[in-house]
Amino acid sequence: MKPHDKGLSRAVALQYGEFKVPKVVAKGEGEMARAIIEAAISQGTVISENPALAALLTEVELNTEIPEELYVAVAVVLSWVYWMRGDSPEQHRKL
Repeated sequence: MKPHDKGLSRAVALQYGEFKVPKVVAKGEGEMARAIIEAAISQGTVISENPALAALLTEVELNTEIPEELYVAVAVVLSWVYWMRGDSPEQHRKL
């Protein structure tokens, strides 16, 4: 998704690796969503477009673990991200 897409309405950033469960670390709509995506792009972060999941994740408080009901959906996205980057979760998890 490009940050200038007119259909963009919201964005959610998750952090995972040093936590057992992904956390919502940024979220926003409109201009804030564009800023989140631009920041992600500038850091080389892989971006997934999933409006339904983004809508659910915007309901999660900042710096809070995602709810158990979203584990499978987020795991699917994370597995795609790891595949796109050519790595695995174990490479990023601090033991």
